[in-house]
Amino acid sequence: MDIIITNSAQEPIYEQIVRQIKKEILTGELQEGEALPSIRSLARDLQISVITTKRAYEELEREGLIETVGGKGSFVAGQNKELLREKRLSILEEKLTEVIKEARLLKISCKELTGMLEVLCEEE
Repeated sequence: MDIIITNSAQEPIYEQIVRQIKKEILTGELQEGEALPSIRSLARDLQISVITTKRAYEELEREGLIETVGGKGSFVAGQNKELLREKRLSILEEKLTEVIKEARLLKISCKELTGMLEVLCEEE
């Protein structure tokens, strides 16, 4: 698991950790039951405060993405497949919204944007 922290980013460090771990879980890079690094280990590796990593893990646990077992560590939680799909769709919708905003700035019509998307889908 590679987490990259940027001190100059507007986003707080704990949110950067949450975002990156969440992405790995939602994309399947981290599988159900897979152990996460310990809070102390992650803090040491990232050279940040244990409090910061603890806050990130607590947020992930609140969202139901990880489970913490006392004395054993934190693990990727079992995901309801439909819930996981909904989370992925939500992320996709956010990205598409960003694309639409950018297209409007460039004065690209929805029809042109749809055409671009169709071409890109065909290339896959």
